[in-house]
Amino acid sequence: MQRFAQVIRIRPDKLDEYRRLHADCWPEILEMMRRQNIRNCSIYHRDGLLFMYYEYVGTDFAADQARFADDPTMQRWLAVTAACQQPVDSADGDGWAPMEELFHLD
Repeated sequence: MQRFAQVIRIRPDKLDEYRRLHADCWPEILEMMRRQNIRNCSIYHRDGLLFMYYEYVGTDFAADQARFADDPTMQRWLAVTAACQQPVDSADGDGWAPMEELFHLD
């Protein structure tokens, strides 16, 4: 299992919309995340930042992520949620910026 953490900014005028989207996440997206070996996924908010944590339990992260990118439903979901977000660093261009794990306790 691999742990991932990422951060992105939320557009202040889109926070309520983002909350609504995730309070009623599309069932197809949830099922796809499970099929792509994503587990224990959480998104937190504080002071204009979103923090996402998830665990990957598969064996080929790149292939699973490629299936995400190719799926039309996922593409629609990402377009809707991306309208609510701002990259932390405009140079990264990918939106969610990866974070380095500094400590972990099981």
